[in-house]
Amino acid sequence: MERRDFIRIMAIASFFSPRMVGNLGAKELPVVGVATGTDYGKITRNAISAVGGMKRFVKPGDVVVVKPNMGWDRTPEQAANTNPQVVRAVVEEALAAGARKVKVFDRTCNDERRCYANSGIEAALKGLHNVEVRFIENERFKKVSLNGEALKEWELYGEVLSANVFINVPVAKHHKLTGLTMGLKNIMGVMGGDRGKLHKQIGPALADVNAVLKSHLTVIDATRILTDHGPQGGDPADVKIMNTVIASTDIVAADAYATTLFGLKPADIPVTVAAAKRGIGEMDLKKVRVIKV
Repeated sequence: MERRDFIRIMAIASFFSPRMVGNLGAKELPVVGVATGTDYGKITRNAISAVGGMKRFVKPGDVVVVKPNMGWDRTPEQAANTNPQVVRAVVEEALAAGARKVKVFDRTCNDERRCYANSGIEAALKGLHNVEVRFIENERFKKVSLNGEALKEWELYGEVLSANVFINVPVAKHHKLTGLTMGLKNIMGVMGGDRGKLHKQIGPALADVNAVLKSHLTVIDATRILTDHGPQGGDPADVKIMNTVIASTDIVAADAYATTLFGLKPADIPVTVAAAKRGIGEMDLKKVRVIKV
């Protein structure tokens, strides 16, 4: 037998070892990275590293959309918007991975100028090169076919549709209509039209959108969570400090884990249940690999 043939055969044999054969066809568990600490930039980076690091998602020359929640005229201490330190860390990681441009925006509920300013996010990103923080421009929405259970089509923001990478960066908080709002619901910030109509079938509707517009990475800010009177909040007494950031490529799994920080179960949140039933992700945390940092 030629030496090169022997090496090739041995390599194939080692690949199909009993352990490897036993794992063939096994479904890989979704991974959720959970980092805790008081340095919010550091724990954001740690959570992302736990799921493979930003270079897993962003390649040199990519245009990246980072979509925080900055829909409310509230300060960071009121926990209605994503923590600006978390947003900055995500943006810096994308730039370090080689992003050509990072775009940050949200379709706000209150006055956009006040939301961008008072959320602290606009100021946190000031001075970063190749970072664009702009208000939503209505003419950039494009009608997209969803062929969903509740929505056949809807207007989605063109800047997200054309981006190479979409990073969803919500804050975990109470919501009076949906129980909680996290990654799946944060997608509403890139939707046009009359979003109020969606609340009649909010679970199926958001599943329809998330099934088509997929987040490559979800990073949930749970550094401080709004436990009541959401989504707008306003009373510091409703804010609980958790010093936690959660990251996953599985938006349903990320939301499911974040739900436990409120003392609730994923099955308690209709939006999570609808998305899991649609096959968008895994809500059973027994079937999720949680890496704590």
